[in-house]
Amino acid sequence: MHNNDYQTLGGLFDLERLEADIADFEHQMLAPDFWDDNKKAQSIVAELNEAKSTQEAVNRLNELVEELEMAIELYNQTEDAELFDEANVIVQQLSKELNDYEILLLLSGEHDDNDAILEIHPGAGGTESQDWGSILLRMYQRFADQHHFKIEVIDYQAGDEAGIKSVTLEIKGPKAYGLLQSEKGVHRLVRISPFDSNSRRHTSFASVEVTPVLDDSIEIEVSDEDLRIDTYRASGAGGQHVNKTDSAVRITHIPTGIVVQSQAQRSQLQNREQAMNLLKAKLYQREQEEKEQELAALRGEQKEIAWGSQIRSYVFHPYSMVKDHRTDYETGNTQAVVDGDLDAFIDAYLQWKISND
Repeated sequence: MHNNDYQTLGGLFDLERLEADIADFEHQMLAPDFWDDNKKAQSIVAELNEAKSTQEAVNRLNELVEELEMAIELYNQTEDAELFDEANVIVQQLSKELNDYEILLLLSGEHDDNDAILEIHPGAGGTESQDWGSILLRMYQRFADQHHFKIEVIDYQAGDEAGIKSVTLEIKGPKAYGLLQSEKGVHRLVRISPFDSNSRRHTSFASVEVTPVLDDSIEIEVSDEDLRIDTYRASGAGGQHVNKTDSAVRITHIPTGIVVQSQAQRSQLQNREQAMNLLKAKLYQREQEEKEQELAALRGEQKEIAWGSQIRSYVFHPYSMVKDHRTDYETGNTQAVVDGDLDAFIDAYLQWKISND
C-alpha cells in the first residue's frame, strides 16, 4: 500500500462529522417518545451502530498511520533493523484494514446491510453433485464463522447416499447480504470423483441463490389464489426426523414457478410464515432485477442479469485453481477457498460490480 492510498480517501475519514452524527442519534434516543414509532427507532439504532463501527475503523486506521510514522522516524534516526521490520508489519496490517474498510464503503446498496438467505441446489449428477453441494455448504459455514455471523438452517434435504439435495440458510450479521451477493450463480467443480471406482475426472455443478432478508418497510402483495401449499415431514442432516408430524411447509408461487420451503420451526404455522417471508424476498428481488433489465434496455446496454450463469470454477484436478469468471480473479490455494476464505473473491466482485454499474 502506498502512502497516498490513505490520503486519497480524504473526506471518508471525517471523524468530526461521524462524531456529530453519533451525538445526534444518541440525542434522538433520549426522547421520551423515541420507541413510540418502533420501526423508526430501530432504523436510528441501526444507523447509530453503523456510525460507531465506522468510527472505530477510522480510529484504528489513524492509530496505525501514527504508529507507522513513528516507526519510520525512529528508523531514520537509528537505522535499527528491528524498527524496519516493525514498520513492515504495520504496513501490512494497515493495508489489510484499509482494504477491509474500502470493501465496507463499496457495500452501499439498498439492502447491503441486511441479513441474507442463501440456498444451495446441486445440479444433475446424483451423489457426485450432491456431495459438491455439501462442500459448498461447509465453505459458507466456515465463511460465516470467520465473520462472526450466525447461521440458522431453514431447510435441509439430505442426499440419497451423501451430500445434500438442497439447503436453505439464513445468515445473520452486519453486511451479510452485501458480502454474500457475490455468490449468486452456478459454481462448477472439476475433480477426481471419490465415488468413482475407476478414479475418473468428473465435473459437477451447483447453483447458489442469495436474497436479502426484508424488513417490514418492504410490502409485497401475494394473492392466495397464486399459491400452492404442501406440507411434509421435516427431517434433518443425516435423515433423522425432527418431528413426527407434517410440520414442514413447501409453497409454490404458480405464476412464477418459485418454490420455497421451511422445516426449521417447531410448528406448521411458524414454517408457513417463514416460507412466506422467503417467497416475498424472492419475488421482491425478481421485481428489482426486472426493473434493472428494463432500465439497461432503455439505455441501450447489453447488461445480462442471469439467474443461472456460471460464475466460478473450482478445479482440483489435473491442477489446483479457483477462478471467478466475472472478475478473472483466481488463486491456486483451493483448500483455503473451500475452508471459507472468500474475501479476495468478494473484494474483486464488489470492485467489478461498481465498475460495471
